[in-house]
Amino acid sequence: MSSSPAPEPVRPAHRSFRLTRSTPAVVALQVRPALVLPDREARALLAAAEHADVSRGGRFSAGPAGVQVWSGPWNGAVGSRGSAQHLGSVDWSYDTPNRHYITIYRVLVTGRGAAAGHDALGILALVLDLAGIPASPEMLEHGVKAVRDPFRSSVRAALAGASSSG
Repeated sequence: MSSSPAPEPVRPAHRSFRLTRSTPAVVALQVRPALVLPDREARALLAAAEHADVSRGGRFSAGPAGVQVWSGPWNGAVGSRGSAQHLGSVDWSYDTPNRHYITIYRVLVTGRGAAAGHDALGILALVLDLAGIPASPEMLEHGVKAVRDPFRSSVRAALAGASSSG
């Protein structure tokens, strides 16, 4: 008998925006002042993102926390991402400052997005273009390197040290 590798378990695809990113952000730019989309524009953006969803042949995955931009539709088994690469994200608060408003406060570009030639303004423009809203360089604050939450990192290190010493 030949020993073939066990098949990978099939994980269900999530249609909602994931708070974890497939690749770490290399650029995180704050949108200053925060860009507030009123009800009409917010609804148009969400409807267009839904229409261009990765599960429908598009390149966007939107949800209450923002929208992810992908290199193409998810073409993997059972709706998984397959060969699509996460290029970046536009993060927002929904229902802020009013009901059905969107407040865009950050744009992230992943390493794969940067390698593919995308910058923060380009990612923001791709998302805003869904609703016909122009993006301008003035919307972005000077870029900063994305860093992990230092508190979270120190808590994990402390927990790892406590479990290994006990």
